[in-house]
Amino acid sequence: MTARSEDAKVHAVLQDELSVPPCPSQVQQPHEATGGWENLEYLRDQSEYPGEAFACFLGTLSPGREVVVTLRYVQELPREPDGAARFVLSPTLNPYGTLYVWNCRTSKLHYSLLLTASLQSPRGVVDVQANFALTPLIYTAQDHSTAQAPLLQVSLAGSPQCHHDLELLVYYGDPTAVSAVVEKGDPEAPPGSLLGDPMVLVTLAPSIPEAVPGQRQSGEFIFLLNTTFLEHAQDSLLFLLKSLPLGCYFNIYCYEETSVGIYSQSVEYTQDNLTEAMRRIPSTGSSLGDSNLLETLRSVYNTPRPHRHPRQLFIFMAGLPPDVEAIAAEVCRHRNSHRCFSFCFSEDSAALAMALAKETGGEAAYVSSDSSRSLVVLKCLKQALKPAAEGVSLSWTLPRGLEVEVLGGTPQSIFQGQHNLLYAQIHGQAQDTTVAKGVMTLQYSLDGQDVTYTIEFPLCPQGDGRLAGHRLAARCLMKRLLPESVSGSGEEPRHRAVEISLTSGIICPFTSYVGVRTPQRVTWYQRPLALLPPRQSLIPCQIVELRGSRISSCYPKSIWVPPGWLTAVRASWLALRQLTHDIAALPQRRACSKACKPPPPLFSSLKYVDPMEFGLCSSTLWRWCPEAAAKCQELVALQNADGSWALSSGLASVLEVDEDEIKGKMPDEVMEPSIWATVMAVTWLHRHDEYYQDLCELLEAKAVTWLCSQAVSQLDKCLETANTLLGSSVKPSVFRL
Repeated sequence: MTARSEDAKVHAVLQDELSVPPCPSQVQQPHEATGGWENLEYLRDQSEYPGEAFACFLGTLSPGREVVVTLRYVQELPREPDGAARFVLSPTLNPYGTLYVWNCRTSKLHYSLLLTASLQSPRGVVDVQANFALTPLIYTAQDHSTAQAPLLQVSLAGSPQCHHDLELLVYYGDPTAVSAVVEKGDPEAPPGSLLGDPMVLVTLAPSIPEAVPGQRQSGEFIFLLNTTFLEHAQDSLLFLLKSLPLGCYFNIYCYEETSVGIYSQSVEYTQDNLTEAMRRIPSTGSSLGDSNLLETLRSVYNTPRPHRHPRQLFIFMAGLPPDVEAIAAEVCRHRNSHRCFSFCFSEDSAALAMALAKETGGEAAYVSSDSSRSLVVLKCLKQALKPAAEGVSLSWTLPRGLEVEVLGGTPQSIFQGQHNLLYAQIHGQAQDTTVAKGVMTLQYSLDGQDVTYTIEFPLCPQGDGRLAGHRLAARCLMKRLLPESVSGSGEEPRHRAVEISLTSGIICPFTSYVGVRTPQRVTWYQRPLALLPPRQSLIPCQIVELRGSRISSCYPKSIWVPPGWLTAVRASWLALRQLTHDIAALPQRRACSKACKPPPPLFSSLKYVDPMEFGLCSSTLWRWCPEAAAKCQELVALQNADGSWALSSGLASVLEVDEDEIKGKMPDEVMEPSIWATVMAVTWLHRHDEYYQDLCELLEAKAVTWLCSQAVSQLDKCLETANTLLGSSVKPSVFRL
């Protein structure tokens, strides 16, 4: 940040926190103290919404004078499900409500906003959409690889009439693709340094087709349960285990009792292994041991992963576990080898749950009540069951003398819908300068088939000097170093993080901003004639943690989260809690116009479970129909791992039909009683699908897949008889007929 007026120039710089004085009064010459710190305290206390804000006190602006403020920042844009890159203009730059009233202490500020977007992509720019009026897109290259759009120009006086963020969606050619863009290094930086060598920005978004529900599927699913979950969520565990697909591997750890899994390593999902697992799971956590989540995670990571089975962890936390920093560091060290789906049952563990999921590309959910627990868990399982490219590897073909370093490593798996952005730096000096291009080769396995992508990129790249890719790579590196820095791994990770932060200008928890004010006017002395350097001083400039008068913060300050996550985590958590406790207003909220909704917290970069999507279903099932819920659990408990049901007295009891009558009504064409029993069970579920649709979607898909593999010709007659016996009208399409 720089600010320039007629009198002075203010420049925000980063310094190591250990070397920065706590207040300007302690700064030695040539710096001197400058007032304004009380303004930051005012901003912190009087803010309406909580979160982080960059604040710098520039002084008093006299009438008729002006100040020019320049801000620069870089960020990875989050991707929408359809592949669009989503850009949201910072609310500080797009002021709504009273944000600028805090800074200028007036309600009559005239505010002009001109927004222009310059877009560039080797895959081409296809379209631009926004929640405001757009001018036509102007292509500046024949291949549509670059474009410019003067998006809008508005003038605001006083408070805007409509409170919303400015959102921009950019669509590039072939969103499911692999690409490599090279950015040249800083010529003034030493060769071999982070900013000195060229940087390759690699996008990995291969096309992965949808999986057919209920079919065999690869994957390793590991469940880390605490005693609270064991005592109060046996039903959720039942639905979770029964919904797993054939072909996968699984294991269960009860980490507050022992760090050892029910099996020494993950086993194939079969009926025998599932039955044995259910037998070994303790019903309560009364016999607490000395183990904890950290030890259990280390035990999991030391266990070999089944070949070509992507590893995914389901972590359940009732409270804040000990060794939070070490847990975060352990998960971050293995981020490329797995995904975490974390569930918290209390406020104090929400930040950790969000951080673990965010770091590994998984999802996090807060479970506010027993009624929504099973639905929340199953919603995350559906995401975990998305197909993945496995065995991902990158190889490089470069002239002799050059080598590539992938900063942060390469993920072992890429799941459907994921967009992975990697940073690879080219080191060395090419011995053959006639070779103008390098080659990157991506290889992975999908459904047992090997897939290869080959991408060429220039070895003499161009650049605009902003080093945006290098700075994003610096942030990526610091994210890898921070867990090590705070988990007692020595001083080296901290020193390296500080070095990268100061070099790149990207803040980290160990550096802080300081505003340096340099007067623009110079002082001349006549005898002898001399020009003295301007006298610099420090001014208040820092990241301010806004307390928020509308909703108070609920996070303990001791929890470590990577930079920039605190605001997103808090916003997501507050949104989750507010939505969960305000389900009654759901129809009215959905009817509100997106353009005129109250300013929402910016948590688009976080993946989370939205309670607006399951809140009503959970209330309907558990609060209003407990008897139906109990029947559903009994039916699920009887289902086999392959999706079938056996014809038994227990099934007859759930269906409320006499067992002899069920056997007597079995069509003559059916040779296997389990086929008839499974048709009856699926028909009964659909008879009550207003209660069971979300809970039993995966179970039903597995059952129908099993039926189709056994006796397609018999299903018509079975369904007709089942509808008559149960008094239902289930359609043949349910059985894929």
